[in-house]
Amino acid sequence: MPSATIAVPGPAPHAVPDGREAAVNRAEWLERYRQVRAETERRAAPLSPEDQTIQSMPDASPIKWHRAHTTWFFEQFLLRPNLADYRPFDERFAYLFNSYYVSAGPRHERPKRGLITRPTAHEVGLYRKHVDAAVERLIGEAGAETLARLAPVLAIGLNHEQQHQELILTDILHAFAENPTAPAYDPAWRFPARADGRGAYVAVPAGLRRIGHEGEGFSFDNEGPAHEVLLRPVRLAEALVTNREWLAFMQDGGYRTPMLWLADGWATAQAERWEAPGYWRVVDGVWHQMTLGGLRAVDPDAPVCHVSYYEADAFARWAGKHLPTEAEWEVAARLKLVDDAFGVVWQWTRSAYAPYPSYRAAEGALGEYNGKFMVNQMVLRGSSLATPTGHARATYRNFFYPPHRWQFTGVRLAEYP
Repeated sequence: MPSATIAVPGPAPHAVPDGREAAVNRAEWLERYRQVRAETERRAAPLSPEDQTIQSMPDASPIKWHRAHTTWFFEQFLLRPNLADYRPFDERFAYLFNSYYVSAGPRHERPKRGLITRPTAHEVGLYRKHVDAAVERLIGEAGAETLARLAPVLAIGLNHEQQHQELILTDILHAFAENPTAPAYDPAWRFPARADGRGAYVAVPAGLRRIGHEGEGFSFDNEGPAHEVLLRPVRLAEALVTNREWLAFMQDGGYRTPMLWLADGWATAQAERWEAPGYWRVVDGVWHQMTLGGLRAVDPDAPVCHVSYYEADAFARWAGKHLPTEAEWEVAARLKLVDDAFGVVWQWTRSAYAPYPSYRAAEGALGEYNGKFMVNQMVLRGSSLATPTGHARATYRNFFYPPHRWQFTGVRLAEYP
């Protein structure tokens, strides 16, 4: 499958290996570890210490926290159990930088992460170097059998860090959008190249189809077990919904017509006073959008971005269409029937985030990674302009609550006979 592209210039890490690849040599593990860790620092490099401390809403986290939390993950799950003489950089950090791993111990409240002015961004950098040196020593000294045993933890730790690399961009964009001066993360940033939308719909093969991850390569536990689903006849839009189409929805009263909306969605839209996608604002009578490159006029031909599930569902209803199920999306992506499946915007599906048949969460703290969130959220598929290279695949199941729109989320439509 094609991999996602990163929105900001510079090198990006290779795909992280499957933890079961015991044959991967030591040097390759070291190189992959270094690449992923360096990518996090590269994304944080344009940001000042002040930028890295701010938390603009409870759902976002300070950039400094992302850098420290991903480091704590390796310290907690790789170093403490496996490196006998390892000494933590600071014992207090386990409390500050745990996220939701209840079985790993108590943690600082998520909405108050922006109050942690100490340790400084510089000290977090020293923490990262301390843990990096220990991880590299562990990889370098481990025997072949030990390295094979550690490989799954390394793999999930690196993929976990890649998830936070995406959050670094989504969270700082939200913070900058709250700033009246509309600062740019990268003034040279441009929307990634995308396929020319032809406005056509393509048929997805109906019948019994197999979805979910199986075989080689890394996957998160929520991507399996692979199983069969029965698809009814459906056609998916080749192209993503554009800003031009969304402007037509707005001009036709889309945000003022309650019959288009789910009840919870209408209540949210009214309470939040939504009248356009997230980060849109009118400047001198023209719609502008806050981007990683700063405040820019809305490009009518670009895919719409920063819309919630509620908005996506209302738009589909207005267009006389539907949102696809995640199974329909996965089959279409596997067969390469649709454009821009990866690397532009995550695409809402109408599938609730729930376990696949026979799914069981892993034992221990790492079992808290995905399974305990399988309620009240909706599945997104694909990847976005902020997803690191090598982190996207057809089986990937992202999930967010229906009102959320600070992520790079967009829309692909479906129609049924």
